[in-house]
Amino acid sequence: MPRPPAYLICWFAQSCDMQTLDDLDTRLLVDLLRDRFHPKKSLGQHFLIDDDAIDRTIELAMESGCRLSEKSHVLEIGPGPGSLTLALLRSGTRITALEVDPESVSHLQRIFGGTECEIEVREEDAVSAAWPTGITHVISNLPYQISSPVLERIRVHHSKEPLELVILLVQDEFAARMAMSSAPYDMGPLGLNLWLDFEVSLDRRLAPSSFSPSPRVHSRLVTLLPVFRPELDGIDRALFKITTKHCFTKRRRKLRTLLSEPPRRLSRARGWHKERWGAAVAQMLESETEELPGDWPDMRPEDLEAPDWVILVRLLSSM
Repeated sequence: MPRPPAYLICWFAQSCDMQTLDDLDTRLLVDLLRDRFHPKKSLGQHFLIDDDAIDRTIELAMESGCRLSEKSHVLEIGPGPGSLTLALLRSGTRITALEVDPESVSHLQRIFGGTECEIEVREEDAVSAAWPTGITHVISNLPYQISSPVLERIRVHHSKEPLELVILLVQDEFAARMAMSSAPYDMGPLGLNLWLDFEVSLDRRLAPSSFSPSPRVHSRLVTLLPVFRPELDGIDRALFKITTKHCFTKRRRKLRTLLSEPPRRLSRARGWHKERWGAAVAQMLESETEELPGDWPDMRPEDLEAPDWVILVRLLSSM
């Protein structure tokens, strides 16, 4: 998309309080922001300029059955110039946008402050700040360096206030680990812990040219659709998280060897300590169970599937 002429950018910058959404487009929003400052590498600022990817994000919400409407409340993290924000507002939804960069916050307030749309822009860190209540969707082009902590925030928030849908644009390799799409290579604690609450699906792959400035890696759209798994009833989620992280830290070792050592920070799982762990593992290794593969102690962590990890943690808890 060609860059708008300088006089047009200047005119929009001076008359943002008179804007309607129809006056705006993706490239103009990015240029208006980039004319004021240079993107910060420390914040992972790569601004989305691919209209097809933005349109696909809205389509994904419709296809999931959790379409956006005036009843929706979307949390957008790191909106930057507002290219995705614009498409979300055109769907009629309400938005709370969390942005740590003050220049981007001022830009968003100038652009959307004069419209009649329901949007609140907060200069806050999405990793540490309190999230608003009543969120139905989390839709965001995430800065790469905060993808992991944001997913943890999503998981915790969903456990207290269930979400309808999450759509994220993340680094391609990270997306593969979220979905465990190439097992056993992508199996790990990230995907396993997301599996407890969501069906994770990979969608469109984006080239670096979809962003300004271009990153050095490809990106991927990912959807997280909440799911109910009856087999998880009563599972100790804290122990599940600690156990999977512990085992995949040294993933080339056999489970027998890995489990012989208690995990770090085991006490974060209520009622657990080194002595209990050692006794439970010893008893579990001596007992026979038809629920796990017969040679499971000699397998490596990546050889077990997600339901197997649920069984393993449940057996640990029962010893």
